[in-house]
Amino acid sequence: MPLGNMHRQIEQIGSKKNKFKEKMKFDIPTVAELTAKGESPDILFWVGCAGSFDERAQKITRAICKILHHVKIKYAILGKEESCTGDPAKRAGNEFLFQMQAMVNIETLNGYCIKKIVTACPHCFNTIKNEYPELGGKYEVIHHSELIQSLINEGKLKPADGNTFKGKKITYHDPCYLGRGNNVYEAPRKALEVLDADLIEMKRCRSNGLCCGAGGAQMFKEPEKGKKDINEERMEDIIETKAEYVASACPFCMTMLNDGVKGKNKESEIKVLDIAEITAQANDL
Repeated sequence: MPLGNMHRQIEQIGSKKNKFKEKMKFDIPTVAELTAKGESPDILFWVGCAGSFDERAQKITRAICKILHHVKIKYAILGKEESCTGDPAKRAGNEFLFQMQAMVNIETLNGYCIKKIVTACPHCFNTIKNEYPELGGKYEVIHHSELIQSLINEGKLKPADGNTFKGKKITYHDPCYLGRGNNVYEAPRKALEVLDADLIEMKRCRSNGLCCGAGGAQMFKEPEKGKKDINEERMEDIIETKAEYVASACPFCMTMLNDGVKGKNKESEIKVLDIAEITAQANDL
């Protein structure tokens, strides 16, 4: 996708930011709404472009909100005030556009005195955590798998007896920006270990994991010419494990893995779910 078109698509996201709220059974406050009441959230949920704009990723967003609501964490979203972090622009080489987008977000976050942020997107996670500080945006940033692990450790999340995943074969795909980029390997695995499932590692995992093919702004362009798409190569790793479920922790990976499942005609055999969706289902949320 040309950068001009990417920029226009990103600009449209703000108007759709609260779309997922329509299907929730409880209200999800914005930071502005809390501020108007003289309150502030303990944690800001950074929804991200995919989490608000992509229909499949919206399911992940809803699962995270269910978890946050269940454990009674005081949280909020920016709503229409949230914009793209600028990660796609930066990876595509447009540093000017990245800094422009980043500065707008930082001004908003600092204006609300935000201290702690959780996000489901490793790309947002990496950008806000590692690249915003030098532009004046310094926050405690955690990935949703880390939050889920801490809630499990605190006893606030506990899978129901006979949960859907008990005894099922599950394999986990390491997102590049979460694993190799930020060394977060254990949190998502710990979130799966409590399910009493049969966890199977792929041969290429952890620091040796294989990219889904969507990082580095590749999500927004056609693949280069070659013998095989990289997500098809990854699906062969997954099929080799004979797993019934593939656990993901990134909306970009979710798209690529689902496309790989369809490409291999394995929809009836392999289901791709995010860590948050698995946790929500296991806890009957």
